[in-house]
Amino acid sequence: MFSLDWIYYAISWILLTWHSAWDAIGVPVDAVIGTNWAWILSIIFLVVTVRVILFPVFVKQIKSQRAMQALQPKVKELQEKHKGDRETLQKEMMELYRKEKANPLMGCLPMFLQIPVFLGLFHTLKRLNPDNQGKTLYGWTVEQFNSASSAKLFTAPISGRFGSTADELANLGANSTTVKIVAGILVLIMIATTYLTSRQMILKTGWAEDPQQRMVQRLMLYGIPVSLLISGSIFPIGVIIYWVTNNLFTLGQQQWVLRKFPPLVPPKKTSTAGKTTAQPAKTGGLLGRKTVQPAAKAPAAAPKVAGPKPGAKPVNPKKSGGRPAKRQG
Repeated sequence: MFSLDWIYYAISWILLTWHSAWDAIGVPVDAVIGTNWAWILSIIFLVVTVRVILFPVFVKQIKSQRAMQALQPKVKELQEKHKGDRETLQKEMMELYRKEKANPLMGCLPMFLQIPVFLGLFHTLKRLNPDNQGKTLYGWTVEQFNSASSAKLFTAPISGRFGSTADELANLGANSTTVKIVAGILVLIMIATTYLTSRQMILKTGWAEDPQQRMVQRLMLYGIPVSLLISGSIFPIGVIIYWVTNNLFTLGQQQWVLRKFPPLVPPKKTSTAGKTTAQPAKTGGLLGRKTVQPAAKAPAAAPKVAGPKPGAKPVNPKKSGGRPAKRQG
């Protein structure tokens, strides 16, 4: 059976190293405002450590996505050419990816590499129970284990969960209402930041034209945040802190990368030259054409010019009656 002990050792080592660093700096070990900040900061900087290590992979992911986006016209040509012949289409697409050095799986690589970290942290925090007998596993000392198992965020233990039973919280010396409030707020923040990370990328790159890719985008945008509403109840508070910090890091990192490597926005096929010329008419609508018609009817306003002006002689003397006779008299 495949063992994940090496992940647990690695996660524990990073947590304990950061905790020792904060302790050396002078961050209080005891609770301040009901929070053991040394352990909270250790979880936050676990995220920073992992993301710095994975940053080169993230840059490769962005470059691969740009290459895949640039190949979309050729992919569509192959789809139309080999419609109904799925085997040939797959071979042609793999050959295209090999020739252009584009890897479709590279876009998911950073996420896959973070899964072991998440699982390792989940397991490590889940076992932080004062009644646990294996306190010295994965490089922990008894003192470090007891300190971490009693660590709190606003009086809620970081190993507590929204769905923790009363007995579990009693062993942690925690108040059930406080744990549910803190965990519930963090779950909502986790859902919101997860939604924003997907929305940020979609707004910059646009919705995919391919129905399958668009379905994946919708799943990332709506499906995952909704699923967190349920799964968030089983996550320890420390894991949710990790997730929220990771999302905030992703938001900032994506903003920087999208500015440095702007996404390709190819013109749509529907925007042909003929339709482009018709676009101004679309913005003005049919009213734009109607406004031209009154200008053509401008001569109809001639009666205003034909009307007598003050002090001017009549235009038609025959219709002026006896006015000339009065002038003779």
